Amino acid sequence: MNSGAIRRRLALGTAVLTGAGLLSLALPGTAQAAASSCAGRQVKTVPFATGSVHVYRDGGYVCALTLPRRAGGKQVMSVTVQARGNRPVTDKGRFSFHAGPVTVHAGHRCVRVGGSVGAVSATSGWILC
Repeated sequence: MNSGAIRRRLALGTAVLTGAGLLSLALPGTAQAAASSCAGRQVKTVPFATGSVHVYRDGGYVCALTLPRRAGGKQVMSVTVQARGNRPVTDKGRFSFHAGPVTVHAGHRCVRVGGSVGAVSATSGWILC
């Protein structure tokens, strides 16, 4: 193989990798949120009018994040996780794609999760008991 063929293949490989990288940046908000989501498997979803709270469990840890129905411009969002007997852990602010993730060590205790997008919120009650 001559040096011209090697250069063409390197250029093609570089173009493919660059295109794949740009495509991953152009994904919609929910796909971007999934890339930075919690570890473990999803065990519960708490839906509400303007979004939903997604709950994940990995061993003794519980993680949650709030996703809006419409991602885009910054809006007020929050997510809270509380293991029974402990104080709640909250992430609240103005976010474009999601609030959280918030992780707590729950062991085998029940947890309560909640979230809000705008003025609408939801709370799960005690779950995963």
